[in-house]
Amino acid sequence: MSDYRPLLDHAGDSSSHYGTSSDATDGPTLSYVDEQNRPMVERRLLRKLDLRVAFLILIYIMSCVSLVYLVAARLRGFEKDLGMTGNQFNTLISIFYTGYVLLQAPSNVFLDRIDRPSIYLSSCMAIWGAITLSMGMYLYHTALILRFFLGFVEASFFPGAVFLLSRWYKRNELGLRTALLDCGNSISYAFSPLAASGILASFDGILGFPAWRWLFFLEGILTIVIAVSAIWILPDIPSTPSVWLSPDEQTLAKRRAEEETATGDEHQGKPVEGFSGLVEALVDWKVWWLGTALCFMVASLSCGNFFPTLSATMGYSATVSLLLCAPPWILGTATSFIVAWHSDATGERFWHIAGPILVGVAGFIIAISTMNTAVRYLSLFFMTQPPVAFVVLITWVMNTFSQSQSKRAAAIGLINSMGMFGNMGASYFWPSSWGPTYVNSYLICTLTSIICIAMCWAFRQHLARCNEAAEAEEEALGLPKGFRYLL
Repeated sequence: MSDYRPLLDHAGDSSSHYGTSSDATDGPTLSYVDEQNRPMVERRLLRKLDLRVAFLILIYIMSCVSLVYLVAARLRGFEKDLGMTGNQFNTLISIFYTGYVLLQAPSNVFLDRIDRPSIYLSSCMAIWGAITLSMGMYLYHTALILRFFLGFVEASFFPGAVFLLSRWYKRNELGLRTALLDCGNSISYAFSPLAASGILASFDGILGFPAWRWLFFLEGILTIVIAVSAIWILPDIPSTPSVWLSPDEQTLAKRRAEEETATGDEHQGKPVEGFSGLVEALVDWKVWWLGTALCFMVASLSCGNFFPTLSATMGYSATVSLLLCAPPWILGTATSFIVAWHSDATGERFWHIAGPILVGVAGFIIAISTMNTAVRYLSLFFMTQPPVAFVVLITWVMNTFSQSQSKRAAAIGLINSMGMFGNMGASYFWPSSWGPTYVNSYLICTLTSIICIAMCWAFRQHLARCNEAAEAEEEALGLPKGFRYLL
């Protein structure tokens, strides 16, 4: 109960927020005409915002494509050309997440204190594009160092993008938008292998470079071009003047942000004191619990990082194996929108996390039980369903810590950082020596899936008790309906 703070129920009469004399002093107000037509203004605002946010999907695709290209390059002499032996390839993947973990929370704390996230995120993207370009020029130990710094810089994007969404969208809108953002990951897994197969087939020997180096050359150049464009396309924050919003849309955007903050916008009444949000997040056990649950979830999703390798176990050529990666991820992307939309519509989180994870577990069991090519390929379709659980869990994080802006920023960074520990360990779940069946790998992923579901269930029970206690307190004191945790 220590985290409960009363919040007026925003599902009620909108006049409690608009058109009163207190609103004129406490925050921005809409004109009378637009107050009466708030639904129309809100639809126009969301339409404009969604178009801007859609550009984040493209950035996320470029963030994810480097890992897909790295695994694709493995099929065309990458390890041999760099003289790698043993688990060195797995280390090359794992070290990326080391840098990723270190910067996520500090980056989000910094992002909470600036007015132009578009410039910050675009600059980070340009830097990681330059690092990716350099990846195609060097041998193993230099590539290892570059991969570390690539993770260090890329760490700013995903938690930063998620926090940016939470500044603009309301609680019942976040799930679908986060799914839209995360579909960049699925799209990357689906179509990057296709692009990689084309590059590997067409660029071998050009300018004296093997085809796998061109994967990184072309990716780096395209990333830099997109980063420059992002400066003018990405939204900043509601309080920053925006030429793409009308005055009423800007005012409504600010008011919507205030409505979603139980204690009010802490920047509005007083300056943020030091790193108070980070300190609050660090001492809140819920942050560590959800971070640990996310760590197990991410570990269970590690099969996605090695999808071309799993596809290759069916015995086809490298090109065909890469092409076969697309259909499962196309289905996974489509179902993720349905699950995220339904989660928002019902206000339910736990079962929308547990359900997709259990489908993935079914895929692991199918893959273990047979070597039949058609059935094993079917199992890959099951394995592309759990990533939507990641989307819903991140949305659950934003909902749970929605009362404080600075704490939410720190919590997103810390929880996502802890989740990346799962990727660091999972990089060693799929050694070549365990192939082609990868029975041990699937068993580990099944175990981590079950642990994640159990932790989310326990967290749901805690939030249910908090809601019951809040309701009892409101009834005893005669208070209006307050803030409720989504379950």
